[in-house]
Amino acid sequence: MKTITKALLGAATLALAAPAAMAGTLDDVKAKGFVQCGVHTGLAGFAAPDDAGNWTGFDVDMCRAVAAAVFGDASAVRYTPTNATERFTALQSGEIDMLARNTTWTLGRDTTLGFNFTGINFYDGQGFMINAARLPGITSALELGGAAICVQTGTTTELNLADFFAANNLEYNPVVFQGFDETNAAYEAGRCDAYTTDASGLYSLRLTLANPDDHIVLPEIISKEPLGPAVRQGDDAWFNVVKWTLFAMVQAEELGITSENIDEMLGSDDPQIRRVLGQEENSAIGTGLGLSNDWVVNIVREVGNYGESFERNIGMDSPLRIARGLNALWTEGGLQYAPPLR
Repeated sequence: MKTITKALLGAATLALAAPAAMAGTLDDVKAKGFVQCGVHTGLAGFAAPDDAGNWTGFDVDMCRAVAAAVFGDASAVRYTPTNATERFTALQSGEIDMLARNTTWTLGRDTTLGFNFTGINFYDGQGFMINAARLPGITSALELGGAAICVQTGTTTELNLADFFAANNLEYNPVVFQGFDETNAAYEAGRCDAYTTDASGLYSLRLTLANPDDHIVLPEIISKEPLGPAVRQGDDAWFNVVKWTLFAMVQAEELGITSENIDEMLGSDDPQIRRVLGQEENSAIGTGLGLSNDWVVNIVREVGNYGESFERNIGMDSPLRIARGLNALWTEGGLQYAPPLR
């Protein structure tokens, strides 16, 4: 708890001290020719480098989409791997232009840390994973009374863990680690009975374990974890670019615009499709953002729509095989919904 408090106070100090000159990130990004994006140090499906150092993942696609919107080139990104604590300092200090690192949108991060979350690109919730070979017969988190639980410090996960056990009058032993890799290694080595983090992270971690089939994710989801990109407060122009990039990907999926049919869609007679793709006469869809009118075209052509990115990285076309669930479009019973691009 002390570590979390110190991290919050340290980042809050940076927020108060951040100079007004930090406004103008879009101009700075254009001047240097790339987006500096804070990502996870390595979370399969969300952000991870391959052996050649090429980054891929659902959060990485968010960085790439912003680069496509600004430059027409999704490769105009440089990545800064950050742990759970470093991510906040990196954003607030200006080391990175945006953070796309499975980060939960909370009141404190809006107010104390001085961030603006640009939307929710993944609706998640905290869960528990156990090694069924070591804990036979356990089928519920409510059966973990007295267990040692691996958890990463400096996260909302640590706080939610305490709340869950207190609310259910259960004792537990938190086994706390600073880094993601340390926490994973401790769990696999058997230093704790269970591992808790966002459910998406559990599915991702399970793929990296020596015997994935030995590990099961328990059914309880104990929190709301709306994950999304974040930028510094006080720079509305950059906030708008990152925000509407996410909305554009969702809107493209709603309209059936994909990376495979984008050229065909450019000839559509549908006025909504033409407007979103900047094809209407006297279109000014990019003007207010400081972008070209084909910025949505560039996003879809270079990265794809929201659904394409989801399925490719973490959905049914990926090793994680995470169902869309709450991340389905609103027309399909989910929560993904984009304001009108007009």
